[in-house]
Amino acid sequence: MKAYRIEQDGKLGRGAIVEMEAAALDAGDVTIRTRFAGVNYKDALAGLGGAPIIRRYPCNGGIEAVGQVSESRDARFAPGAWVIVHGRDIGVSHDGGFAETLRVPGDWVLPLPMGLSPLEAATLGVAGYSAALAVDRMEGMGLAPGAGPVVVSGATGGVGSLAVAMLARRGYAVSAVSGKPDDGFLRGLGAQEVLALPEPSSRPLEEARWAGGIDAAGGPLLEWMLRTTQAGGVVASIGNAAGIALNTTVLPFILRGVTLTGINSDSEMPLRRRIWARLADDLKPQGLDAMAHQIALSALPAFMAQMLERRITGRTLVTFPEA
Repeated sequence: MKAYRIEQDGKLGRGAIVEMEAAALDAGDVTIRTRFAGVNYKDALAGLGGAPIIRRYPCNGGIEAVGQVSESRDARFAPGAWVIVHGRDIGVSHDGGFAETLRVPGDWVLPLPMGLSPLEAATLGVAGYSAALAVDRMEGMGLAPGAGPVVVSGATGGVGSLAVAMLARRGYAVSAVSGKPDDGFLRGLGAQEVLALPEPSSRPLEEARWAGGIDAAGGPLLEWMLRTTQAGGVVASIGNAAGIALNTTVLPFILRGVTLTGINSDSEMPLRRRIWARLADDLKPQGLDAMAHQIALSALPAFMAQMLERRITGRTLVTFPEA
């Protein structure tokens, strides 16, 4: 089988496409023939030695996969069933989705929900799941379409673009923030306005604009979002592509009652099932099956280099041949 396998190379590791025996995969009850594996910023960092993400070498990269069960010792999953796997340290300390075959414990496997095709589920992937977790959390805290506009940072990335599409589907007025020129991509997803990156500011509070926000960038963008959110608004923090530091004051919290909530996509299975059910229903973006760009495994290294250079828009899938 072919796989993108990350070997130890100094401190951070480096990946390459290799031929390996499926018998060498990590242990698990369920063996899956991979059909699609979404490519995430974390995958690019891990595969090209951009950050200390890999915790065990060698390790097949890829933190998510959609495919068909080929063998199973778990009665819940019959051969031929379509399934989703993400998180649980696949692609980090357990062989991941950038391989023709994946083997994992049955407790890590989610059946493909009714209402989603395998391609749609892969297009959503961990990026869509993270965005859906944010929307679900914010709505649980009282956010509703009539409360006011919702802002999304990192909007051309995987999480951000899917967040824009989900919020628009739910009827929110979405403002998308991006450092890339506005070429119509974000408005096509449903954004009502596209904003350039905000200017740096030392002010602790600015004009209150947003009923809510989904931050897929971190750093200064999250700081700006906090100081421009309306009284009682909620901001969900997901990503750190723009930095891990957060320099803010208590004023958004004690003068406006803003809530900052963190989103961790490696959640437990009951929550996964509930969020994926919403992704197959009221959070499913329009035109989902046409949103993703597909590449072969052989194109993955060059693609990840472009991702680290911030040259990628939307979602990209490594597509493996059908069984």
